[in-house]
Amino acid sequence: MNVRWKLRMAAAQRDVWTGADLRRLLAERAGLHLSAASVSALLTKQPSQVKLTTLAALCTALECTPNDLFEIDTTPVAHPAKPAKKKAAAEPKTARGRSMPPL
Repeated sequence: MNVRWKLRMAAAQRDVWTGADLRRLLAERAGLHLSAASVSALLTKQPSQVKLTTLAALCTALECTPNDLFEIDTTPVAHPAKPAKKKAAAEPKTARGRSMPPL
């Protein structure tokens, strides 16, 4: 699954151009106080994970939905066809019994 982070675009569409602007909106509208470094990372990096509370605060501050912040590629992954299993040749059955002691 491929996820594209679109926060910068969503922020720009709402005239939020700097990390300081976004940080102020998060605090004023959503009550979320993030460090300047955390806001900068949200704007400049592709996060591997985002807390649900942070996502909700971003949506509140930017008056948007998660769909405005993420683009998810839901195209199924094509798996290579597995080769058919070959049946092992049947081994001749041997009589079961006691083995002879070594000489």
